[in-house]
Amino acid sequence: MQTVERECRIEFEEKKSKFIGYIKPVSSKEEAENFIQAIKRKHSDATHNCSAYKVTENGQEYYKVDDDGEPGGTAGKPIGEIMNLLDVNNLVVVVTRYFGGVKLGAGGLVRNYAKAAKLAVQEAGIEEYVHLKKYVADFSYDKVNEVDNIINSDGGKILEKEFMDKVTYRILVKGETESHLKEIKGLVIFQI
Repeated sequence: MQTVERECRIEFEEKKSKFIGYIKPVSSKEEAENFIQAIKRKHSDATHNCSAYKVTENGQEYYKVDDDGEPGGTAGKPIGEIMNLLDVNNLVVVVTRYFGGVKLGAGGLVRNYAKAAKLAVQEAGIEEYVHLKKYVADFSYDKVNEVDNIINSDGGKILEKEFMDKVTYRILVKGETESHLKEIKGLVIFQI
């Protein structure tokens, strides 16, 4: 399964309409929906914020397209079709449009929303999807650098840090990273 490497943004103009494409790799339906809402808030003055996402979460595939007021099938569907055509999964694309005064017609809308999605995927880059799992890790203060190095070198993410009697991290990492962390004496780790 393939996804995109990174979150990014593209932009182009067509007959005075401005198209801004946003793309992000995601691992859950909730993360995709939150990203769409964040872009809608950011561009609340836009004419349209059309979107599509395709996510496999716990063995269940979620696929959703939204035309956000554009004529039916002219925005969300072409974005989603680019995802299918390029065979990428676990991503969300939002295309923001600022109307420039010249109507593009149904064909023009389909072409430009598909173009925005394709440019966004190309800009983000395609890579093999690696499923990250959530863990909690507890350890002593003297292990912080060692834990950070393992997580960062294996492509994991630290979601939350808490410093009390011990250090507690909430992390997203690959399964083999868990094995590396378990080798640290005094570290306790469990999946959530």
